[in-house]
Amino acid sequence: MDKRIYLCLAHMSGKEQDFIKEAFETNWVVPLGPNVNAFEEALESFVGENKRIVALSAGTAAIHLALIQLGVQPGDEVICQSFTFCASANPVTYVGAIPVFVDSEETTWNMSPILLEKAIQDRIVKTGKKPKAIIPVHLYGMPAKMDEICAIAEKYEIPVVEDAAEALGSEYKRRKCGTFGTYGALSFNGNKMITTSGGGALIVPDEAAKKQTLFYATQAREPFPYYQHEHIGYNYRMSNICAGIGCGQMTVLEKHIAHHRHVHALYEQAFADIEGITLKSNPAKEFDANYWLCTILIDPVVTGFDYEELRVALDAKGIETRPLWKPMHLQPVFAHNPCYIDGTAEKLFNKGLCIPAGPFVTDEDVAYIVNEIRKQLR
Repeated sequence: MDKRIYLCLAHMSGKEQDFIKEAFETNWVVPLGPNVNAFEEALESFVGENKRIVALSAGTAAIHLALIQLGVQPGDEVICQSFTFCASANPVTYVGAIPVFVDSEETTWNMSPILLEKAIQDRIVKTGKKPKAIIPVHLYGMPAKMDEICAIAEKYEIPVVEDAAEALGSEYKRRKCGTFGTYGALSFNGNKMITTSGGGALIVPDEAAKKQTLFYATQAREPFPYYQHEHIGYNYRMSNICAGIGCGQMTVLEKHIAHHRHVHALYEQAFADIEGITLKSNPAKEFDANYWLCTILIDPVVTGFDYEELRVALDAKGIETRPLWKPMHLQPVFAHNPCYIDGTAEKLFNKGLCIPAGPFVTDEDVAYIVNEIRKQLR
């Protein structure tokens, strides 16, 4: 096969250039403007729940601004999901706080409610105070057990910041991911469900929170005719050019989500009779993942190969795959952080692989990928 099949390539609707062209023609090339407003409105309409949205330079910036507004201070602790990308935990360190890592449960691969409560209780005993926030992640677009997580958060009166960077369009109990917590973070990086080249957004509870977020995202300038600053601010606003790409992308978001789910359904059918390989699927009817990336677990005893051997073999055949996220508690940079683990994330990391699911992955590509995996079994 001549072409390379990528995990999730950015796909343009064709309308992005119109929005960008208009921005140039009207000289709106700054971090505000009609495209930014239109993109935020389209996202607000999409996620629902009367939430407001602020378009930012990155999903990481969104988590950072959420923590600032929750009053997280140096020396505070924030509970983070261990099994995820580092962008969930890094902003905790930006504010001088300490990430406390919690393992996943097997049904969703997301934060374990049992270990979450255990961690909260233990941190109170050990430090004399509660963690300041909880950051669950909807990994690979699979919704976390938000009812249980939010119930625990409410019980201990700890706010939730949802990392929905991989979960735009995913739903839990028919409600969009990112709308359960006090704040929710979205990402529009080049490989996400939609892209603005880079960029992200913070989902906030109301207009007052939106205003406050904008204040911090635009260098915390006070309303004076001269430049007055009473708080530390950040240059985190999305540009009108990037937002133009976002406006074009919103016209194909529903198609992208449908395509990812379609690709997953094809894999589900194809892997049904392959022993030793398990495709991750919605564990129950209340979960409706966007399947940003499709993921498989490999049992080397049954298949005769491990995930790394399969990754190398598929790479040679022009198929991009990627190991599952290496848990944060195993990362050298977080080696000394508190963690509450039961081996779930480590087991998944040692057995799992992400396989292509993006808008350019065709039915023929899926057949080719599955066939190449079958060949390895032989």
